[in-house]
Amino acid sequence: MATFMQDIRPMVESSSIPKRSEKRGPRILLVGDDESMIEILSSALESAGYKVCPVGTGREALRTFQFSRPDLILLDLHLHDMDGRQVLRRLREWTDAPIIVVSVQLKESEKIACLDTGADDYITRPFMIGELLARLRAALRRAFGTPQMEVFTEGDLKLDFSTREVFVASQKVKLTATEYDLLKLLVSHSGVVRTHYQLIHELWGTTQYQDVVHLLRVTVSNLRKKLENDPGIARFIVTEPGVGYRLASS
Repeated sequence: MATFMQDIRPMVESSSIPKRSEKRGPRILLVGDDESMIEILSSALESAGYKVCPVGTGREALRTFQFSRPDLILLDLHLHDMDGRQVLRRLREWTDAPIIVVSVQLKESEKIACLDTGADDYITRPFMIGELLARLRAALRRAFGTPQMEVFTEGDLKLDFSTREVFVASQKVKLTATEYDLLKLLVSHSGVVRTHYQLIHELWGTTQYQDVVHLLRVTVSNLRKKLENDPGIARFIVTEPGVGYRLASS
């Protein structure tokens, strides 16, 4: 298997990483037993303004969490001392802080299992540092954004929570109640994937997945037709094949 260094070094060198800042922002607990990953990601994250606490084992992560109280956890699933999913489960029992899973190619069932266990998002190796930073920003906005937000905007899309009105390029778009509720759910988790199961449970209050999965797909399709200039090119609602959907976030 290629090492993390082989995965990420070309992408770090080809990415534009800002100079190191003296000001420290959100605290990140970085968990991984690959020393190359720890070194490179720590440097990139600190250069982007984050305060990083790197640890090399699952047990160390659980101990360190108790006193570091991070704002976000970046967890590599492949650990030598513990199953990464067990670490994920324990952390989620203790905190609501965003947890982003890092791993080599995950099967669709594994992605869903991670999200249902409590991960807020996942990113597969290899990846660009810019993509990782965007995922971090999205997760932190969701966790620490203003809960009383009345208006959401993303590109041409605008959603007014107080009036339940939706606009695309300043043109009002008429949605059904279910379409609006689906869009609001995706907006509330902007940039973060929501599984089919999560959306079905939140929209229809049922765990009978097979009974309504087709209805979810039809609702997404209808919503795209109303929001997208070309429904075949997703600008706003992005499909995560076999997993669910996410609202695109800049």
